[in-house]
Amino acid sequence: MSSNQPPPSRAQIDTRAWLLLVGSSTLLMVVYFTIPLRSVGTDHPVLGWLLFVAALVVLSALLMARMSDVVRGTGRHPGVWLVFLICLSMTIFAATYYVLGSKPDEFVGLESRLDALYFTIVTMSTVGYGDITPAGQAPRLVVMLQIAYNFVFLAAAAGVLSRQIRTGMETRTRRRHPEDGA
Repeated sequence: MSSNQPPPSRAQIDTRAWLLLVGSSTLLMVVYFTIPLRSVGTDHPVLGWLLFVAALVVLSALLMARMSDVVRGTGRHPGVWLVFLICLSMTIFAATYYVLGSKPDEFVGLESRLDALYFTIVTMSTVGYGDITPAGQAPRLVVMLQIAYNFVFLAAAAGVLSRQIRTGMETRTRRRHPEDGA
């Protein structure tokens, strides 16, 4: 980069960050729909549970760090990170439901990866249509974990993200209309 070139504008940086979010979320969905998930659950169930727990622990730590960044006003694009981590949590739960659904009588109505993702989103949004239901003990445990996870981490992340958006809008309004702020 030449020293006489101006730095990129805030709008250019924000656009790049959101494009990165869309690209990484798309890649996340491609990976979710293509990797052989069921072999972990049927061939190595202990490994599957360890991966699930490890993924939730890492995801929780990342969410806490990004929420802290938003509250302190530090970090690069913490709001974009929060949205990506929420998408990642959906993918982790959907993958877990899909693996659990490979065993007979564990889920009623869950037959595909799309079903698992749909069930995750319906559970996350607390809609609960009832067309897919956990029948076995393991899926019920994961649903309870997801509900608790949603209440603790995702609700907090959504609140922090909402705060960041509101603060950003107020800042832009003050810049455009400085006479209103004094």
